[in-house]
Amino acid sequence: DFGYSQNCAVDVLRLYINLGAVKAVQEQETSELTSQITGAIDWRREGIKHRRNEVYIDVLESVSLLLSQNGSILRNEVTGQVQMNTKLSGMPECKFGLNDKLVIDRDNYNNGNRKRGVEIDDCTFHRCVRLGKFDADRTITFIPPDGEFELMRYRVTDNINLPFRVLPAIQEHGTTKVSINLKVIANFSDKLFSTSVIIRIPVPRNTSKAKIKVSLGRAKYEPEQQSIVWRIRRFPGKAECHLSSEVDLMPTVRKKVWSRPPINLEFQVPMFTASGVHVRFLRVFDKSGYHPNRWVRYITRAGGYQIRI
Repeated sequence: DFGYSQNCAVDVLRLYINLGAVKAVQEQETSELTSQITGAIDWRREGIKHRRNEVYIDVLESVSLLLSQNGSILRNEVTGQVQMNTKLSGMPECKFGLNDKLVIDRDNYNNGNRKRGVEIDDCTFHRCVRLGKFDADRTITFIPPDGEFELMRYRVTDNINLPFRVLPAIQEHGTTKVSINLKVIANFSDKLFSTSVIIRIPVPRNTSKAKIKVSLGRAKYEPEQQSIVWRIRRFPGKAECHLSSEVDLMPTVRKKVWSRPPINLEFQVPMFTASGVHVRFLRVFDKSGYHPNRWVRYITRAGGYQIRI
């Protein structure tokens, strides 16, 4: 209107801006377009119908860790996001609840009773969320867009459940040999498992060969990465896995101290959250009274998961 943009939502603009054939716009369609772009709920159009009403919820977390040589935590945080895929008819209102003890205002929490709960440092919501109701009772109330969207994003730095514990023991024998012993312990439940686990253990630049023994998975020396790469397709919960290696070094003219880069981990743990965030309920209210199917999935991945040696 008058040259001022009324809506910048990509999912709404896609409905009306295309590169196909031009069709004459009827008067009724024009009024619907205007009401959607300038209305209070511009992210969802009216008259949506689905044969099956379904809601998919993905709680995706990335856990970062930096551990010093003596085992103290230098950096530790979880960044998470709640992704939704809604296939709901009409104009439903959804109520979404997380943990019973969910703390956003850390200052008031520290001054009052400290009951164990999930302390969220900061969070952001999709613009469909009614923030007033969230401040009142910690329930997320919203009329969802149709299809995929990110409902919220959050960050946690306290009471983090680290999925893996790594215990390295590396010893240099002069300038000709390095011995490596590594123990990796899964801290999550024995009913769960981790997939696509990759552990990169750095070795000196002048490594000639490495004899490696592992209790699970496969490991080999990869010169292009200057590391021993240990791959485990499926790592059971509460399991302990061991790696031992004897690394032979080539003699060098220039004596240079090995800088000892950190050990790096990559992993993915389904149905586990490092922050402790979980979905309590999702209720859908619509005037037609249908009952949708709901699915919730949790996935925790490695961010920068490093252990100094």
